[in-house]
Amino acid sequence: MQKKINLRAFSVSALVLAIAAIVGFNFYASVSAQTDEVKAVTDVLTREAAAVEKGDLAALDKIWANSEDVTVFESGHANYGWTDYRNNHLAPELKEFKNTKYAFSDLKVKTSGNLALATFKYTLSADIGARHIDSGGLGTAVLEKRGGRWQIVHWHSSAPRRAPSPTPQPSPKN
Repeated sequence: MQKKINLRAFSVSALVLAIAAIVGFNFYASVSAQTDEVKAVTDVLTREAAAVEKGDLAALDKIWANSEDVTVFESGHANYGWTDYRNNHLAPELKEFKNTKYAFSDLKVKTSGNLALATFKYTLSADIGARHIDSGGLGTAVLEKRGGRWQIVHWHSSAPRRAPSPTPQPSPKN
C-alpha cells in the first residue's frame, strides 16, 4: 500500500513538473518574441527620426506604409494617405529644415500580432531660413507588420499650447 501511495505521489509530482516546464517554456518563448518585436518597432522609429534629421524622403518611403490608409494628425492638421502627407506636408517641411535635430524619449512600445502602438515624447530643433525653432511635444504611432516589415500607418503628434497673448489693459481714466 505504501509503495502505491509513493508511486502515485511521484507520478503526480512528475506530471506537475512537466506541466510547469511546458508552461514556463511557452511563457519564455512568448516574452522573447514580444521583446524581439518591441526591438524591431523601436528600430523603425529610431530610423524614422534619423531620416527626418537627414531630410531623407527615400528612407521615409520605406519606413511608412505607402498607402492611402495612412493617417497623420499633427497639431490640429490632418493628412490622409501617404502621398498627401509626403508631398504636401513632409517634403516641403524637410526642404526648409536645416541643421535638424529630431529625437524621441520616453518611448513605450506594445505589440499584439501584426499591430504595434508606440507613445513617445519628441524634440525638434531646426533652422528655417533666418530663424531657429526649438519644439517638442507628445506623440503616438501605430505600426502594422506588412510583408514581414513594421511600417507606420498612423501618426499623431502635438506640441504644447502656446501661452495666450496678454490681454491689453484699459488705460486708467483721469
